[in-house]
Amino acid sequence: MSSYDLGGTAGGTVGGDTVRRRAVPRRRTNTTISPQGAPNRRNTELGLLAFAVLLPMLAYANVGLAMDGGLPAGMLGYGLGMGALALVAHLLVRRFAPYADPLMLPIATLLNGLGVVMIWRLDKAGHLLPANYPAAKNQLMWSALGVALFIGVMVLLKDHRVLQRYTYISMVVAIVLLAAPAFFPARAEDFGAKIWIRLGGFSIQPGEFAKIILTVFFAGYLMVKRDALALASRRFMGLYLPRGRDLGPIVVVWLLSLLILVFENDLGTSFLFFGLFVVMLYVATERTSWILFGLLMSVGGAVAVAMTTSHVKVRIDAWLDPMAAFGPNRPAGATEQIGQSLMALGSGGVTGSGLGQGRSWLIQFAAKSDFILGSFGEELGLTGLMAIFLLYGLLVQRGLRTALAARDPFGKLFAVGLASAMALQVFVVAGGVTGLIPLTGMTMPFLAQGGSSVVANWALIAILLKISDSARRPGAEPAPTATENRGGPAR
Repeated sequence: MSSYDLGGTAGGTVGGDTVRRRAVPRRRTNTTISPQGAPNRRNTELGLLAFAVLLPMLAYANVGLAMDGGLPAGMLGYGLGMGALALVAHLLVRRFAPYADPLMLPIATLLNGLGVVMIWRLDKAGHLLPANYPAAKNQLMWSALGVALFIGVMVLLKDHRVLQRYTYISMVVAIVLLAAPAFFPARAEDFGAKIWIRLGGFSIQPGEFAKIILTVFFAGYLMVKRDALALASRRFMGLYLPRGRDLGPIVVVWLLSLLILVFENDLGTSFLFFGLFVVMLYVATERTSWILFGLLMSVGGAVAVAMTTSHVKVRIDAWLDPMAAFGPNRPAGATEQIGQSLMALGSGGVTGSGLGQGRSWLIQFAAKSDFILGSFGEELGLTGLMAIFLLYGLLVQRGLRTALAARDPFGKLFAVGLASAMALQVFVVAGGVTGLIPLTGMTMPFLAQGGSSVVANWALIAILLKISDSARRPGAEPAPTATENRGGPAR
């Protein structure tokens, strides 16, 4: 149907003269998107995915040329494997979330691919302790499993609002996941942290999945109680607090999860959950006093834990004086890794030493986990490191944009929680590696070695894409008015 309604040639007579009606433009209710031919940006996503696969392949070739003087033998297989995973994920997004954000999947693919390349480069160094093992192949396998979970979420999660029904079930599941590692013995290489469940040669870190499940609980509970939490009922130390019966349940769950994590010496995840709790509470209630309240509690908690836990005290001492481990009066239990990371970042300079030409393997096993950021900083320099941070920032920004566009309050809070969890985890890891804050031992999303981390973060991206699809999907065509049915304005 034309955009204009002519509605006939004559509009009536005035003083005996025929008055012709001019073409009247129909006013559209939606000028950016419509059910017919609505732009869904899937072709844009496909083009970005091609770049996200090509760039790690070039990095792979660069490492091979730098270390062996020739192209790696597995370059074609690596490229085909990553390309196949990306293509399958894209096709499933095109089918089950056609209006989703076009940038999240390419960014996750690019970060994951670069992480596999750096892990393979460190495998080839041959100097890491314990003995060298094919961590890159394992990471590629976990990446495939993460994409499989991504596909499962795409197919099975028809509507993200369904998760709201499981608000209190998710609370129980999250607490069980967090408490489970306490019943399994810790190994010497875990440095006192009980954050893994190990069965034979298989291990899993439940805290990575608990962050998503706990976000479901926070979003579901705060959506129902946000009005009550926004109303102040009493004043405490200059802060206005809501009623205890409204704030109590969520504080109890939060404190219980933190106590479990402190008992397990998993302080990085403790900080992540605390920050997630404060951010979502602030977004739900729009009360800035929660930010101050959160800062006071974080400082008090950090001081209390540092005074009672030797594991944390060692990390704080290493943060305050990272070079003490290299001196003649080396403190007991001192770690050299923070100092080595700072030296690696310093030797990288602005442009880096080049892929495959650094010596960040001196950090030993941690070069493949949280300190993989130091490896990137040495070989890609400040320029490459800023590019990586920009990718993370863009990924978080798209998550927050999804929250703004979401049409339901649960989706808004859920998307804010997932994007904030990603941002906080990146900040905690980057802050520890660069010496900004004490080291926490968390993994860098998508980049670092770790099956649980990469699988959980692929699931996180899938949920954000489903929320984004619901937010960007065009509404139904509005029914024509009675005037339009008659072909023009009434005579």
